[in-house]
Amino acid sequence: MTHLHPPASLRRVIGWDLGGVHVKAALVEGGRVQAVVQAPCPLWNGLPALDATVASLPDWARAPARHAVTMTGELTDCFSDRADGVAQLAAWTARNLKGEVAIYAGRSGFVAPEAAASRAPDIASANWHATAALVGTMQPDALLVDIGSTTADLIPIRGGQPRAIGYSDAERLETGELVYTGVVRTPLLALSQTAPFRGRRTALMAECFATTADAYRLLGLLLAAEDQQDTADLKGKSTHETEIRLARMIGRDRHEGTSADWARLAGFFAEAQLRLLHDAAGLILSRGELGEGELGEDGLDHAAPVVICGAGRFVAARLAARLGRPVVDLADLIAPRLAPEATAFASTCGPAVAVGLLAAEG
Repeated sequence: MTHLHPPASLRRVIGWDLGGVHVKAALVEGGRVQAVVQAPCPLWNGLPALDATVASLPDWARAPARHAVTMTGELTDCFSDRADGVAQLAAWTARNLKGEVAIYAGRSGFVAPEAAASRAPDIASANWHATAALVGTMQPDALLVDIGSTTADLIPIRGGQPRAIGYSDAERLETGELVYTGVVRTPLLALSQTAPFRGRRTALMAECFATTADAYRLLGLLLAAEDQQDTADLKGKSTHETEIRLARMIGRDRHEGTSADWARLAGFFAEAQLRLLHDAAGLILSRGELGEGELGEDGLDHAAPVVICGAGRFVAARLAARLGRPVVDLADLIAPRLAPEATAFASTCGPAVAVGLLAAEG
């Protein structure tokens, strides 16, 4: 008897998350994630930026494979609207990725690139759904908290299924399931209108002098590997330069404070961001308890853990502690399907890992 085996290229799956500021890719072979990569991509400059970023990735990312693609890059202003962005990005994958390509359409599963334009509402920014769907296969009840460079997704999972009330970005902004705040690109002005400094409360300058990357860099919480975006002033990332940017947020120069002063100011902004996320989580979790141990349709038991991922998972871990819930890192959750060399970026690139594994198992 002759046993037919699919070619190696079809046994290899690459999961992609095409974002507006980063491209993330995960290589899945033999049912395990073998490698993960993230690279900056200024997609607002147009599709040539995507060409350049992908050209810079490891060779495996450009090899023939089955490609599973999710995206948020359709939001960038190089496209006329989200539907145009979905159509153009899907067409780009069909032209440039070698092998078979499938686009993740969230609640509708995978679709062919040529069908993407007609399924744009399902495809647009559905990367959160992929991560939640994967988590649900291993942790049936959980609150997924994915905090990235720019945004945070808080997705309740119950009975193994994502139970978000919203689906589109607009809907999830209304429900608290999407909080437009992240650990790299968010202007500090978006976190508060005032800040304490040396015993007084000062208004902030209405300028993007500094971002959350500055605050977390100064606090020693943001890994250099995650700190891939330009600074607000396009200058360096040393402690000295970071303190200069923070000082400008309160109308001061660096020499007007000590290193301890600037660290306290950074800590204030970190706390302000955590409060935003805590409020969103509180809104989501308020759906649940009906009394006598009974849960509402979309509620989560108090013992359900917080599954954390994204560049800002250190913030998500603090949120879990504040909520009084156990915490599980995505990389630990999928450890049996994760090669050791892929561990470092698996949580950072959760949606790419998720679509890759979902496609490999589907």
